[in-house]
Amino acid sequence: MSQFTNVTVVKKANVYFDGKVTSRTVVFEDGTKKTLGIMLPGDYEFGTDVKEIMEIQAGRLDVLLPDASDWLSIDGTAEFTVPKGAKFKLRVHTVTDYCCSYINE
Repeated sequence: MSQFTNVTVVKKANVYFDGKVTSRTVVFEDGTKKTLGIMLPGDYEFGTDVKEIMEIQAGRLDVLLPDASDWLSIDGTAEFTVPKGAKFKLRVHTVTDYCCSYINE
């Protein structure tokens, strides 16, 4: 989907890695959450509290998923899933636009 309707947007930004990764939280009527954000070039490691689905809207980056030994290269659009309670690494090469969905299972 290219747009969201009937949502609440949290004004305060989520800011990570000295401002190199930022996002805004979008809350849906059913209580589910997504974040919409931008990552600047750099190397990052994130941890998950719940299952996350990352949709890359644009950008060039490499992803090292939990328990993987090979990096996944993304150039343009892509999607990947990270399980609850896991860590994953990103090597972002160009400004990257993303949408992250949080899945409470």
